[in-house]
Amino acid sequence: MNKLYIGNVSAEASEEDFETIFEQWKIPHSGPFLVKTGYAFVDCPDEKAAMKAIDVLSGKVELHGKVLEVEHSVPKRQRSCKLQIRNIPPHMQWEVLDGMLAQYGAVQSCEQVNTDTETAVVNVRYATKDQARLAMEKLNGSMMENYTLKVSYIPDETATPEGPPAGGRRGFNARGPPRSGSPGLGARPKVQSDIPLRMLVPTQFVGAIIGKEGATIRNITKQTHSKIDIHRKENAGAAEKPITIHSTPDGCSNACKTIMDIMQKEALDTKFTEEIPLKILAHNSFVGRLIGKEGRNLKKIEQETGTKITISPLQDLTLYNPERTITVKGSIEACAKAEEEVMKKIRESYESDMAAMNLQSNLIPGLNLNALGLFPTTAPGMGPSMSSITPPGAHGGSSSFGQGHPESETVHLFIPALAVGAIIGKQGQHIKQLSHFAGASIKIAPAEGMDAKQRMVIIVGPPEAQFKAQCRIFGKLKEENFFGPKEEVKLEAHIKVPAFAAGRVIGKGGKTVNELQNLTCAEVVVPRDQTPDENDQVIVKISGHFFACQLAQRKIQEILAQVRRQQQQQQQQQLKPTSGPQAPMPRRK
Repeated sequence: MNKLYIGNVSAEASEEDFETIFEQWKIPHSGPFLVKTGYAFVDCPDEKAAMKAIDVLSGKVELHGKVLEVEHSVPKRQRSCKLQIRNIPPHMQWEVLDGMLAQYGAVQSCEQVNTDTETAVVNVRYATKDQARLAMEKLNGSMMENYTLKVSYIPDETATPEGPPAGGRRGFNARGPPRSGSPGLGARPKVQSDIPLRMLVPTQFVGAIIGKEGATIRNITKQTHSKIDIHRKENAGAAEKPITIHSTPDGCSNACKTIMDIMQKEALDTKFTEEIPLKILAHNSFVGRLIGKEGRNLKKIEQETGTKITISPLQDLTLYNPERTITVKGSIEACAKAEEEVMKKIRESYESDMAAMNLQSNLIPGLNLNALGLFPTTAPGMGPSMSSITPPGAHGGSSSFGQGHPESETVHLFIPALAVGAIIGKQGQHIKQLSHFAGASIKIAPAEGMDAKQRMVIIVGPPEAQFKAQCRIFGKLKEENFFGPKEEVKLEAHIKVPAFAAGRVIGKGGKTVNELQNLTCAEVVVPRDQTPDENDQVIVKISGHFFACQLAQRKIQEILAQVRRQQQQQQQQQLKPTSGPQAPMPRRK
C-alpha cells in the first residue's frame, strides 16, 4: 500500500495545485488527488515514489502560505509494530544502528530498502506496538551525525482496516487539521527545519524587488516556491532593510540570486556606482561554527567560491539584536555559490542545536528551553528585534523545572585558561551581563599556578540559572573558536555532595553511576579515597558536552534530594516515641 496523507493543506488548495507540485518534482502518482478541508490523499504507484514524495515535499514545500506535511497514510488500526526509518547516515555501521534501535525494545527484523537517495532507509519490526510507538516518538526528528532521521509507520496489511466513517465525520476528525495524536507530528521538528535565509538589501532597491503592485516579488515567490517577507517598516530611515526567505535550501538560493540580479540591473539603470555585496544575517550562536577553528571554514568557502567574506564584530550585538552580518563580495555567480555554502553550515548548526534541545526537553520533563531564550526563533518575518531572548530579570520563579522555590546550587565549571578574557569581557561587562541574564552569581577563581591550563568558574544559583549560565559559557567558548568547527565543547564540572551520600551516587557495585553515564552520555566519576572537606563534602566530577553535563547534574541533584527526604523521615520517626500524643494510640480499635 503506497497511499500518502498530505497534511497542513490550505483551504485554497485544489487538485490542480497538487498536480503541478508532483509534476514539478517529477513524482508519479497512480490516482487522482482527494482534497478535503485541511488535508488530502493520493496513491503512488510504488514505495519508491511514495518515499520520494515524503523526502522531497514534507516540511519543505509551501502551498498557499502553508508548508505541507506528507507521510504514509496509515489508519490507526494498521499502525502496529512496523516502522520505516529514512535519512540514515550512509556510512553508519549496522552495529551502531542495531544498538540505537534496541534502546526502545526487541527488534525482530531490520532490513535495508533499496533507494536512489544518498542516505540509507530501513524497515524495522518491533516485538510490540508499544515498543514501535516509543521508537517512533524518540527517533523521528532526532539527529544522527548531522542527519535528521525521519520515521513513519508501515501499514500492517493483516490488521483489520477501519470501516467507512459514518456520515464522514469520523474520517474528518481522525484526519483533520489538529492531528495532535499523530505520533510522527509530536516528535517531528518544526517544518522549517531549514532555517530561513535572511538578507540585508539597500533601501533604494526595495521598490525594484517588490515591483509594480508587487508583481516582481510575486513572480520570484512563484518561480522559487518560497515565501518572502520584506521588512520595510523595520528600522525606519535605515540604509538597509532585511528580507526573510522561507523555502528549501535550493529555493532560498534561487530567490537570493534572483534578488541580486534585480539589484544589479537596478544599479545599472540608476547609475548606482557603489559595489552591491551580498549581506546575510545569521544568529550569533551559529557564527563560531561557520568561521571554524582559526577561520578555516570561512577561508575554505572563500577559496572555493572566489569571494571575500567578512563578518560584523561581536561588539555590534545587543540583547535584542543577536544577528551578525556576513558580507560576501564577488561576482553574482560567486556570491550565490558562497551563499549556498554559508547557509549549509548555518543549517547544520541549527539542526544540531534543535536536536540537542529536543533531547533535553524529553529527558528533563517540564524544562521550557524556548522560554530561556537560548536558541534563535525561526518564526516567519523574524526581525532582529523579535528574537526569543528572555527579558532581563525574567529568571525568577524557576517554573521551568516545576518547583516553587528551588534550592540554590553551586557548580564549579572548568574552562581553558586562555578563555578567561572572553568570559569576563572588556572591563568585566560580559560576565556582568551573563550573571544578570542567568540570575546566578558567577565568579572566576584565581589561577592555581602560573602554568595552569584551566580556570574554575564558580556558579551559584537555582537549576534554571545554572542551565542558562552554563549554556552561555559553553556557547561563548564555541563562538571564540576554543574548539574545532565539528568538535563539541566538552567541559568538566564539579559538584560537592555530602560524604555519606557519595555511595548513593555510585550505587551498589557502581550500578547507579554506570546507569547515569549511559543515560546522560556524560562521564561521571566519584574519585576514590577522597578526604572530605571542612563541611564533610566530597567532589563528583562530570565531563561532557553541554546537554550531557546538564542532565547528569540534574540526575545527581535528584539523588541528593531523595537522600535528604529519607533523612528527614528518619529524623521524624526517631522523634515519635518521645512525643506525648503517642500514648492514646492503643485505645483506638
